[in-house]
Amino acid sequence: MLKRLKVKFIAIVMTLVGLVLVASLAISLYSSYSSQRNIIIGALERNLAGDIDSVPTIGAPQHDREGGDRGRNMLALGVLVSSDGVILQTSDGGVYINQSVLTSVVSEVLSTSATSGDDAEAHVSWMSRTLSDGSVRIAIVDTTDADSAMHELIVRDAQIAAIALLVLFGITYALAAWSLAPVAEAWEGQRRFVADASHELKTPLAVILANTEILMKDEAIPAESRRWVESTASEASHMKSLVNDLLQLARADEGAAQIAPESQREDLDLSQIVDVSALEFDAVAFEHGCTIDAHIEPDVHIRGDRAWIERLVRILIDNACKYAAPDSAIRLELAREGSKARYSVTNQGDPIDPDDLEHIFDRFYRSDKARERSESTGGFGLGLAIAKSIAEAHGGTIQATSSKDAGTTFTVTL
Repeated sequence: MLKRLKVKFIAIVMTLVGLVLVASLAISLYSSYSSQRNIIIGALERNLAGDIDSVPTIGAPQHDREGGDRGRNMLALGVLVSSDGVILQTSDGGVYINQSVLTSVVSEVLSTSATSGDDAEAHVSWMSRTLSDGSVRIAIVDTTDADSAMHELIVRDAQIAAIALLVLFGITYALAAWSLAPVAEAWEGQRRFVADASHELKTPLAVILANTEILMKDEAIPAESRRWVESTASEASHMKSLVNDLLQLARADEGAAQIAPESQREDLDLSQIVDVSALEFDAVAFEHGCTIDAHIEPDVHIRGDRAWIERLVRILIDNACKYAAPDSAIRLELAREGSKARYSVTNQGDPIDPDDLEHIFDRFYRSDKARERSESTGGFGLGLAIAKSIAEAHGGTIQATSSKDAGTTFTVTL
């Protein structure tokens, strides 16, 4: 649990701070891009104004340039083209343009209704204006430096983002370990207390049960007194079940300390385990007025701790039997899902309230608010918590769905 909490903490911090960082860099990039575009557009607009030979060139006096600094250092060329594509005049600015690039730009200008455009491959931008005599004035500027600057800015920002996220991950990892240390200590203390208390309670409970059993065999005890002895034996038996569940839960919480570690887990025929468990619970289901309908894919294997996996399988079947409606069928399904095994148990009965469904795997949680225990559905709200601990200790997941039409389904993926 603490490991998942740590991962969640790191993921949340990394996501939030990462989004802020990426948004800041994106805004910076957009601002730089907008500035570059404004410079290019300024150069194009200025080159379309005035006489075609007045197009500013590199080295021209500053006072000859209109429009301030916008695009003053960009290589520019003015072209006058007839309506049928014949180049009538080019600006006398000493700027050379590749003939294929010029032909491509002129063709694009004459074939489109747009008054501006870009050729990313040739690194040029253009803007056109139709004159009164039908000819077209075209301004072309070289965007090589601007494109190169933007590319370098993108690469640099990507590098900054990557380095910043790596540093952030290290800081967040250390912060998560530090902030969760008290939680881990409290969790370990609670687990140890539950385990120790369960061990300590087992002996006195065993004595109480043994004594009550002896007393119930004593025929000298009046019937009125025997009733109290039977009540004590019954409650002691319930207490023993609770202690056993608490001990099982404490052991499951220990993870690798009690459940065999990955290197020591054996290959299990889950199909056989589910099939045997279904047969064992046939009589239990019959007592509750229902049947078990098993659909088990053969030879579904997993690696795990046999005793705990058998416990997990039985918990879900037992739970389904307790809450199944009379004359209904409990459906068991086991199938492969890629490299995983999917085990589900479905029973028809009163659906679980959505508010209760959120807490169905919480310890000691019971959907009946009065928390009353009956012979048919008696329990302490620990079975599903134990099932969840077993599934997660094996690297799996467990979830529950419930509706009036589809029934209640518990699904384990291992």
